[in-house]
Parts: sequence; C-alpha cells; structure tokens
Amino acid sequence: MRFTVTLTREALDDLRRLEDFLVETALEQGDWDLPGRAVDAIRNEMRILETNPYTCRMAQNDPLERELVIPFGASGYVALFAIISEHEVAVSALRHQREDDYH
Repeated sequence: MRFTVTLTREALDDLRRLEDFLVETALEQGDWDLPGRAVDAIRNEMRILETNPYTCRMAQNDPLERELVIPFGASGYVALFAIISEHEVAVSALRHQREDDYH
C-alpha cells in the first residue's frame, strides 16, 4: 500500500524557515553544502511516510497523529504528520530537534 504525502502550508513555511537558518549557518561556517545535505536528509527520510507511516512514533494520544524523526548531524529534525486515510498522509509541521515545539 502506498500513501500520498502532502505538506500543509504551515509545513512548507517551516521548511523555508529551516532552510533560511541553514543558509545563514552555511555562510557563517563556510559549509556551502549544508543546506542541500539537510534538505536531502529530510526528503529521503520522508519517503518512509509513503509506505510505512505507522512505524513512526505517536505524537500524543491520537494513533493517527505521529512524528517522524529525521537524523542529521548531531541532532536532526522532526516532522509532525497525520494519517488522513488509508491512502493519504499530511505533514503539518517540521522543526529542528532542539526547538521547543512545533509552533
């Protein structure tokens, strides 16, 4: 079974915010490949949602709201998503693991 994965407007805004931060960090550290590597890591890990969203940890008490942990460097990112139907998953937020919460 395959799931269609969509990103909400909020998740896209989060992705842009994270990318902006990565570009600033790359400029400070001279690591020009950093933003691309991070986006690639997020994209690659999110492929799990296409086939195995139920393997991700539950976010709260709702078995259909889950979190995907995305390793990157010494920490990584977390994607909050909901299983909408037997064919659709919606990512509602992305954050760095060291951020306090989603919004």
